[in-house]
Amino acid sequence: MLPASIQITGELLSAAEVQDICESLKEDSVRLLSVRGCQLSDRDFGRVCLSVAESSSLAQLNLNLGVVSGISRTRHLADALKANRSLQTLFLHGSPLLDAGLVTLNSALSTHPALVCLDLGDCMLGDEALGLICGMLPPDGAKSGLRELTLSANPGISSKGWARLAIAVAHSSQLRVLNLDYNPLGDQIAGMLAVSVASSRTLEVLDLEGTGLTNQSAQVFLDMVENYPTSLRVLVLAENDISPELQQQICDLLSEGEEDDDREAPPLMQSPASSNSSPQMVLLTSGLGESLLAETEM
Repeated sequence: MLPASIQITGELLSAAEVQDICESLKEDSVRLLSVRGCQLSDRDFGRVCLSVAESSSLAQLNLNLGVVSGISRTRHLADALKANRSLQTLFLHGSPLLDAGLVTLNSALSTHPALVCLDLGDCMLGDEALGLICGMLPPDGAKSGLRELTLSANPGISSKGWARLAIAVAHSSQLRVLNLDYNPLGDQIAGMLAVSVASSRTLEVLDLEGTGLTNQSAQVFLDMVENYPTSLRVLVLAENDISPELQQQICDLLSEGEEDDDREAPPLMQSPASSNSSPQMVLLTSGLGESLLAETEM
């Protein structure tokens, strides 16, 4: 039997329901588990984590909206991730982790053999946590790292922290998608990120919605996509003080670049060497494919 999905949102989970979830995980019959915004006791959360540790089928785990509500639950999750070998996508959006929580999770996250997509949006993170996250974006020639990273709505991160991330992104050999929406970045940090995008051979999607940008930032991005080769396919600039005309110009240029790549792309049957030299052909986002990512919401 093919692994199934368990998706429950905003409910109070009974001990019997938790038992059913745990048994399904232990039987390797679950590929996606989402308990987004659900309430369960600390004991039951620990039971779920123990079952996650044993599962070899679980590929996506959604604990968004406060399910990981304290440091004791963070420790349970860290222990589960250290034992688990199958998880590829982890959503923790809206969890009050703080820097201390990320310190607790860091070893498990950075050494997990399969994890490629991580959502830490609205987790009350600061510079210490961001420094650890940068370690999950190893440079060329190093170990594999994240392909998708979400850090939306973490206003506690300083300009220094974002600058450090920009450097890590520039040298990352894996990152495809970066979501930084609803952080107070401003034009200075956006300029650093433009340099990162120009340097990156893999970054395809950058979300800067609602990040305090102006036409100054848009002009920098326009110059970049107009004059320099880039892997970027999508740049989100909505909810900023940027003229619609500039946004449309950037969008049109990115679309033209994608069409040019399609026309110039070699046949799909190609040697490993040519595949490695054409990052535009690598369209995986989280290692799961778009169908699985579409099964659950934040």
